[in-house]
Amino acid sequence: MEERTRAYLRGRFRDYYRRHEITPPPNAHEREWGFIPWTDTPGTTMVRHRSLLDLGDLGEFLRHKRPRHVYFSAGQYADPSANSMTKKRWQGSDLVFDLDADHLPSVTLGEDSYAEMLEKCKTALMRLLSFLDEDFGFRDTQVVFSGGRGYHVHVRDAAVNELEREARREIVDYVRGIGLDFDELIATESVQGLGRKTPADKRTLRIRGGWGKRAHRHLMGYVDDVLDQDEEAALERLQSKDGVGEGRAKAALTAMQSNRDAIAAGNIDVHPAFYKIARDVMREVVDLDNAPIDEPVTTDTNRLIRLPGSLHGGSGLQVLRLERDELAEFDPLKAAVPDTFVGHDITVEVKNGGTVELGGDSFTLSEGDVTVPEYLGIFLMARGRAEKGKE
Repeated sequence: MEERTRAYLRGRFRDYYRRHEITPPPNAHEREWGFIPWTDTPGTTMVRHRSLLDLGDLGEFLRHKRPRHVYFSAGQYADPSANSMTKKRWQGSDLVFDLDADHLPSVTLGEDSYAEMLEKCKTALMRLLSFLDEDFGFRDTQVVFSGGRGYHVHVRDAAVNELEREARREIVDYVRGIGLDFDELIATESVQGLGRKTPADKRTLRIRGGWGKRAHRHLMGYVDDVLDQDEEAALERLQSKDGVGEGRAKAALTAMQSNRDAIAAGNIDVHPAFYKIARDVMREVVDLDNAPIDEPVTTDTNRLIRLPGSLHGGSGLQVLRLERDELAEFDPLKAAVPDTFVGHDITVEVKNGGTVELGGDSFTLSEGDVTVPEYLGIFLMARGRAEKGKE
């Protein structure tokens, strides 16, 4: 990045912080703070081990330093400015989740646009929130658009504050579906049948919550899709499962047609052929319904995370706190464009052209000097795709 570009971004970040009051996180004085300045050295240099007392008034600090990135710790400490974690004396930590579009299995890098990546990331966010709300019953949660490639979720329930890394690891494993044993989702009951000398086992899927409910929802979607097809197509679909031939497929289809209500109630033992297919279908639920979080972020009790309200130095977009009722309609490439950068144009020298979707518009850019809306120019410069041009 050229000095003219760096100086321009520093100045406009300062203007943003002059116009916006940033709300600090709870217990702000107990947290470590860090930031990355606009430097002319290769790479980035993190300044950390600061307390809010060291920084002074947060708004004044941001206006004066106009940092490229700003962070605070998930952890709270007796001495947050100490230069080692031991000396800080850990008191507890928020439970933080990070979803990064670059790391999602559903994202194809080089093919998906930035907008498409962020939309897929929002879908993954909704799956994560389902776990946090329904399975864990957390109540004090805050959703944040990271300003870059995804979302953060901060959980501040008192019950999680003192969890050590291993306990947090178990939460990670649960939402990722790691080590899920499907036998644990199935209740087995001995039933004495008419004319039987010995009881038989009846297997019922636990459908009231958790992974059992998710597996059942996925299974019922599969069953209804099969039943909506004509017989030839339904049998062909059933036979696409490993180890399912024509006879087993016919038996399973008959069982599904005759016992749809029983299956909806959780009975997966309506026929051995159906039971085999049901288990295969349910195993797919982990890939479809897990929350692909960045695992080290959640297990790290000392993690630094972006400050909501600040600017992301790699995009020029706002790091935004979001209310739950905003999520369905939230478009980060519109809502996170700072109003400070809207309403006038600048000249930039594009180094890496192509199509960019931002601010509700789509721009196709060629290399060389171009005049663009300032919010787009800042986005391109922050991402290393352009330098500041001469006005």
